[in-house]
Amino acid sequence: MPLTTRVTVLGGGVIGLSVAWRAACAGFAVQVVDHASPHGGSRVAGGMLAPVTEAWPGDEEVLRLGVESLELWPGFARDLGVDLSPVGTLAVAVDRADAEVLDRLCAYLGTLGRSATRLTGRELRALEPGLGQVRSGLSVPGDVAVDNRALLDALRGAAGAAGVRFTTEPGEADVTVIAAGAWSRDLHPALRHVIRPVKGEILRLAARPGALPPPRHTIRAHVSGRPVYLVPRRDGFVLGATQYEAGFDGDVTVGGVRDLLRDAEVVWPGIAEYALVEAAAGFRAGSPDNAPVIGWLEPGVLAATGHHRNGLLLAPVTARRVVDLLREGGTS
Repeated sequence: MPLTTRVTVLGGGVIGLSVAWRAACAGFAVQVVDHASPHGGSRVAGGMLAPVTEAWPGDEEVLRLGVESLELWPGFARDLGVDLSPVGTLAVAVDRADAEVLDRLCAYLGTLGRSATRLTGRELRALEPGLGQVRSGLSVPGDVAVDNRALLDALRGAAGAAGVRFTTEPGEADVTVIAAGAWSRDLHPALRHVIRPVKGEILRLAARPGALPPPRHTIRAHVSGRPVYLVPRRDGFVLGATQYEAGFDGDVTVGGVRDLLRDAEVVWPGIAEYALVEAAAGFRAGSPDNAPVIGWLEPGVLAATGHHRNGLLLAPVTARRVVDLLREGGTS
């Protein structure tokens, strides 16, 4: 396929922008069609790049792809001029049942040759004195994090500098790349029963005068079986995330906010002194096996969607694969 090929990318989230930027850098003529929904999964995200902590039996392909992409992230971030938080993740458990979940995760990682260091509650609080009465946990030093909104701004700027055009209406194209997240399901019949919206709610909290500083590590916790995460930002942290099969319901629910704050306060009691500055709901692009759909749907139509919880993490490897497919041409 000649490098003058016109490529239209449907979707301006982290996947669409990453594909557009890398394709333009490879010599393709690229336009991005984006309607800038406030509920896009990339904007409503914590920014964790954590394939090992996300691992679970049955998702081996997702883990493998995530580890591959994580290795690309330092160069990807350097090219964009965005910072990565390198401190790592602490996965913590509040009670015995939660600790058993982490024990199973640790054992599973061991079968894959991945390591995580077991820590007692006292050892966890030595690393993060602001933690509450957590029972035990794991240290996963290889995980990193990125500010998702700074990343989106950097991607849009880099894509524009590389010659990408932005529009709300598609023009003529030789290849269309469907990268519209949860909305991809409506853009091709092959995706209709594969991609689904998975709703998630997050909160953004800012430290007020006199409040304890935010944690240095990303904190992923289980509180009575419910997952909650705290991802540090310069002036506070992102708190998430609920998960619902609720279609395209964009409301932030009172119950969701209550549950997040209740569980987070157990893990990080000082949260009560923070200011709640944003509550938002977004839609992840779910797939039947949690793995992304990256490949030809028909001649001239590529898919890059279905990344579920791993859109930010998988952006570099997705962009590389799509550009390779564009260079090769063909349909499979």
